[in-house]
Amino acid sequence: MMGKLVPIKEPPAATSLSRFVIYICAYKEDEILLSSAASALTIDYPKDMFHVCIIADSIKPETIEKLKQMPLQVLEVVFENSTKSKALNKAIENTADGFNAAVVFDIDNIAATDYLYQINNFLKAGEKVVQGHRVAKNTNTSVAVLDAISEEVNNHIFRKSQRVFKLSAAIIGSGMALEYGLFKKTMAQIDAVGGFDKEMGLILTRQKIGVAYAENALVYDEKVSNPEVFKKQRKRWLSAQFNLLRKYGSSGFGQLFLHGNFDYFNEIYQMSILPRVLMLGLMPFMLLISLLMPGIGPHWYLWLIATVCCYIGIVVAIPASFINGKLFSAALKLPLIFFTMLLLLFKLKGANKKFIHTPHDHTAA
Repeated sequence: MMGKLVPIKEPPAATSLSRFVIYICAYKEDEILLSSAASALTIDYPKDMFHVCIIADSIKPETIEKLKQMPLQVLEVVFENSTKSKALNKAIENTADGFNAAVVFDIDNIAATDYLYQINNFLKAGEKVVQGHRVAKNTNTSVAVLDAISEEVNNHIFRKSQRVFKLSAAIIGSGMALEYGLFKKTMAQIDAVGGFDKEMGLILTRQKIGVAYAENALVYDEKVSNPEVFKKQRKRWLSAQFNLLRKYGSSGFGQLFLHGNFDYFNEIYQMSILPRVLMLGLMPFMLLISLLMPGIGPHWYLWLIATVCCYIGIVVAIPASFINGKLFSAALKLPLIFFTMLLLLFKLKGANKKFIHTPHDHTAA
């Protein structure tokens, strides 16, 4: 609610420019890669002030040849078990000196033309880490619509609203920028198979380094269209979430009470929250249980208050542009997605030992 009522203060237009290196992490998906690479080169920013580096993992030779004809760096990498953190660390090893900040894009990301100017304003205002505003570039199926809405709800709750309370915005994993020295130092500490962005957020906030949110720095991101791909993606996310919670969770209270680091504790708390679609199903279910078996757990009216607050919080976070026929059609898919996510909770064993690739199939912005 506060994200709707209290505007985030935007930094003034910077009078000087940062020099950026843009890392595009590419794993397979050759056709999308060519489109994304070409788009990155058209960003409206002085050409001598940004450098595009494609980290090519399992990319076809003919695609590599086409990329080498573009004014960008192509870094071919081979790993026994590919991960985004390995790819980025290898890219850092092969990056020349002289950059002020690093930007990370996924293979399907298309940045708005003024993206670097927007990020630069925050960096020149003293921010060390800036998360851009990732938005959907496709709503071609009901699953994609729900994925797009989920992204915007997360933007509102875990980024914009966090900044209202002077807390760090949650890093997504693409569309973000860090001061280059800090990026290099932080990536050297990350070895997560999945969820490198969540681990990055924990490492930064533990050092009391805040994450800003640039709402106007838009990055268009492909939303999952296929239910099977959705399952693979969410399985990877859930596995990463629980593994990192197991690794870092116990340190949250120590940081809070011994060092007064509420920002870090808040990151741990966010990691302990179940995905919103599960909350939408579990809250009314627990309300029903409390009505049928009043002697078990909290009183029913407490579950009613919690359920109403949960639903209001999510509904308020949905942008007005999504309140249309597509939303109501997509909402019919929610029960199926709820049970899909619920079943995934019991199928996470071993999921974080090997990178789970989720293919893309929509290339137009």
